[in-house]
Amino acid sequence: MEASLDEIDIRLLDALQSDARLPQSALGARVGLSTAAVNRRLKRLTAAGVITGTAVTVAPEKLGRPVRVIAQVAVESEQLDKLDALSSALTARPEVQQCYYVAGEWDFIVILLVKDMGEYTRLTRELFFGNDNVRRFNTHVVMDAPKVGLTVALTRDW
Repeated sequence: MEASLDEIDIRLLDALQSDARLPQSALGARVGLSTAAVNRRLKRLTAAGVITGTAVTVAPEKLGRPVRVIAQVAVESEQLDKLDALSSALTARPEVQQCYYVAGEWDFIVILLVKDMGEYTRLTRELFFGNDNVRRFNTHVVMDAPKVGLTVALTRDW
């Protein structure tokens, strides 16, 4: 169910997606509200599930994780308990940045950040070769990432 948002909500969300560290007073100045009014709106947006968290974006290469790998995974069985077990195994790993259960030829798309291909090879042994429900997987090593983000395009057209 979509939340009912007005233009000020949209502008607040847009500002927060650009810089989640902005103080509420600065947000208020941007959208023409008092700090208390911004606070009330942010609480409402959080309670409605529109705002699901606040994150800091870090440079993985500065933290020893310069290699980004996209793995496509096909499963043997789509029984819920087996899918849930694989999903849990994938999401429990800190190297897994994102994990998607998808429709189509592949069942999961997994984005991993690793220090080198040796680490990725070890992960494939644990997560893919070591899992009876993984039929096959395909690896894409990212050579360049012109755009990486999780922002949502905010327009009034929806």
